[in-house]
Amino acid sequence: MKNILILGAGLSTNSLIEYLLSNAEAHDWKVIVGDINEALARKKVNGHPRGEAKIFDIKDETESWRTIADADVVISMLPAFMHSMVAKKCIDLRKPMLTASYASEQIKELDEQAKKAGIPIIMELGLDPGIDHMSAMSVINRVKEAGGELTSFYSFTGGLVAPEYDNNPWNYKFTWNPRNVVLAGNGVSQFMKRGKYKYIPYHRLFDQLRVLQRKILKYGNFEVYANRDSLKYREIYGLENVKSMYRGTVRRPGFTKAWNVFVQLGVTDDSYIIEDSENMTYREFFNAFMKYEPNVPVEIKIQEYCEGANDPVVFEKLKWLGVFDNRKIGLKRATPAQILQKLLEERWTMEPQDKDMIIMQHEFKYILNNEEKMIVSAMAVIGKDQDETAMAITVGLPLAITTKLLLTGKITGEGVMLPIKKQIYEPVLAELETFGIKFEEKEYMLG
Repeated sequence: MKNILILGAGLSTNSLIEYLLSNAEAHDWKVIVGDINEALARKKVNGHPRGEAKIFDIKDETESWRTIADADVVISMLPAFMHSMVAKKCIDLRKPMLTASYASEQIKELDEQAKKAGIPIIMELGLDPGIDHMSAMSVINRVKEAGGELTSFYSFTGGLVAPEYDNNPWNYKFTWNPRNVVLAGNGVSQFMKRGKYKYIPYHRLFDQLRVLQRKILKYGNFEVYANRDSLKYREIYGLENVKSMYRGTVRRPGFTKAWNVFVQLGVTDDSYIIEDSENMTYREFFNAFMKYEPNVPVEIKIQEYCEGANDPVVFEKLKWLGVFDNRKIGLKRATPAQILQKLLEERWTMEPQDKDMIIMQHEFKYILNNEEKMIVSAMAVIGKDQDETAMAITVGLPLAITTKLLLTGKITGEGVMLPIKKQIYEPVLAELETFGIKFEEKEYMLG
């Protein structure tokens, strides 16, 4: 019997755990779920005869060492900053490790050590990063093998509320970590456009949008804002000579213009504490970022301070959200970003009956036989319920399938790896199709 150790039992683990447990009997596996909250781990295992729940604390050196030593493979679903702690133990104990998170610089530095230990550390096996890599490389390699030259690559992904549950003026609800949504885009976004390097500082990010020219599948129109660093994907995807490279986040039209009001005010800042925040009202909080004009209503000042707030549609979004309410915030020693997050969670939380949706689209331009062509490859997934969300499904399944492939000898390798090789992405994409996670392609002649 082989032991699969899953560290962490958070929101994105439901489909991962369910898949591995459903395959455990056929492959003679035991699935051990470890979490700081043992009750949560037990809930995820749900009494399955091939499952086990236990308390796991990566900071408990003796017990965490013993737990990892008993495993044949380790899947880390802990917070990203903990992955290197897990990876070092896996290297010392020669245990393969997989995760859905980005390969951080700390993880990359462990590449040689993992190779010497003879184990793979397979990163970026979720949705984005993960399915985005696999689906992109599938098309890129196909074009190259046919003799084509890639000239442009655009990729967009978004976690949204499913259309039938899209019932608020922002056309958005939280389908993943609210904190990450509030802080999204901080830093400088980098990409290439027709051979020119382009940079967008955070304070301009949400007023430099790309409106998609084509509807995504049957789900209508979207707008996209740039992700932080698109340039690094040239090397990852073997597109060093590509002229345009852009990755972005999908939102419904109008969202970013309204969000830009918060960015311009400065309320997405997480670097300092608001004095006496627990006794402030939301109205007082937003007023604190504008001129001291006691005789001018906040509603007027925000329109004078932020150009976008002059738009009646944007103003109604702000009003609906509760920006001008006299309700107390009730958070002690809170940063501006934490206060904004609390306000958003009061209005953007998914209702019990709501379902989420994942949208992903790639656009490839290439030259083949002196003809310029374009392939558009798109995928959408609707969640089943509040446990099996589209986010959990698309993060958990590719990770689970890769784990099976590794344990059954279909995948081999050593060192830090990404799912950009055929031995990983071809079987994973093929099995994802059996779960309805399938890309639809259209090809166009250009010029």
